[in-house]
Amino acid sequence: MENLSDNSDEKPSSDTMSESATVLDLTSFQLHDLDSVELPPSLTELDLTTNRLSALDPRIGQLPNLKKLSLRQNLITDAAVEPLSSWQLISHLEGIKFDVVKEVICKMRWGRAIGPDEIPVEFWKTQKKDGMLFFLSYVLFVLSRFLLVHRELVLRDNQLKKIPDVVIFKKLLVYDVSFNEISSLSGLSKVSSTLRELYVSKNEVTKMEEIEHFHELQILELGSNRLRIMELLENLKNLQELWLGRNRIRTVNLCGLKCIKKISLQSNRLTSMIGFQECVALEELYLSHNGIVKMEGLSTLVNLRVLDVSANKLTEINDIENLTKLEDLWLNDNNIASLEGLEEAVTGTREKLTTIYLERNPCDASLSNGKSSKMWILSIGAKIMEATLGCLLDEFEAQHFRKKHFARAEINKAQSPNYVSTLRQIFPNIEQIDSEVYA
Repeated sequence: MENLSDNSDEKPSSDTMSESATVLDLTSFQLHDLDSVELPPSLTELDLTTNRLSALDPRIGQLPNLKKLSLRQNLITDAAVEPLSSWQLISHLEGIKFDVVKEVICKMRWGRAIGPDEIPVEFWKTQKKDGMLFFLSYVLFVLSRFLLVHRELVLRDNQLKKIPDVVIFKKLLVYDVSFNEISSLSGLSKVSSTLRELYVSKNEVTKMEEIEHFHELQILELGSNRLRIMELLENLKNLQELWLGRNRIRTVNLCGLKCIKKISLQSNRLTSMIGFQECVALEELYLSHNGIVKMEGLSTLVNLRVLDVSANKLTEINDIENLTKLEDLWLNDNNIASLEGLEEAVTGTREKLTTIYLERNPCDASLSNGKSSKMWILSIGAKIMEATLGCLLDEFEAQHFRKKHFARAEINKAQSPNYVSTLRQIFPNIEQIDSEVYA
């Protein structure tokens, strides 16, 4: 596969464009149009991120093998994106796919096909069940090659004010219209039900609507909008991640989603944690920057690994005794006055817990005494590798952070002057404390 990529200031030359190129990356070329660019018909991916495009080149609609198109960070408006709805690329491919499959089957029948289909159909018939299963699986494989077309469409960070009409893309898997000026989700009903990932963050959406048909959806990102109510989620049975940070939501309503694994409701207007009880598969829960006054409704979330309730109004730590898989517990910026009872509160988590944040709580003062600090750390258990006091992530940083394993041991140096030596005595295998790395 040939990949044509160049981030230099020079415009791409048509002399360098191979007719067999499959990936063309024109990121940051500052192009105002594509007049000087050759678009080989073999392209499967076209990345036009960070340019100055204000219109869509009609030649894009004539690329028969295109699977991914990125127009992120351009000057595309609603009017400029309208040609998408008239491109017949997908319809054309669906029209020929049956002819292609028919041709393959004929070749198999005549014994003149190449590759895995060299053996005639008559032979597979003699092989009974196993032979026919192989034959059918191969036909399905051929079909899939022509069905999975134009799978990813990225219109992120442009000047759109409404959801573009992309009904022509019958097998769309990823659709991104984040960082625009969209005020309504109206138009999503025309988007293919095959969609797996939908990103509409950083817009001006006020209501969740026209998402009921996305039965295959796995990721829904609606952060940084103006939503007040969680609704219409009951049909999204395959949803794995729900990102609703930086909205105006007051009450949790997950509509019975039991398979979801990641939820973010950071920077909303929640005062209660009630509503997550049925999410038994939940692994990561982000609820920072709300008005939550009590830790509750957590006992059934036995698969939880990350719990972020920082920057709320909590006065004590409770209801996490059953969370035996908990690794990260973020409690900084609350009103927790004392560490008394903490040992009992983390009974089920102490063997697994690797990260705890408690900075900027009233109890922070109790950690300034070297003796009490040492006793508290000992009570957590020798298997805790890290205790970080601080570090907040906003909604967008968290989306990248959750994909990486945070494997550093840090403790605020503002604590007792001998805490480093104390930690090294407690944790003989510790490799890093703050910025200090130990061999």
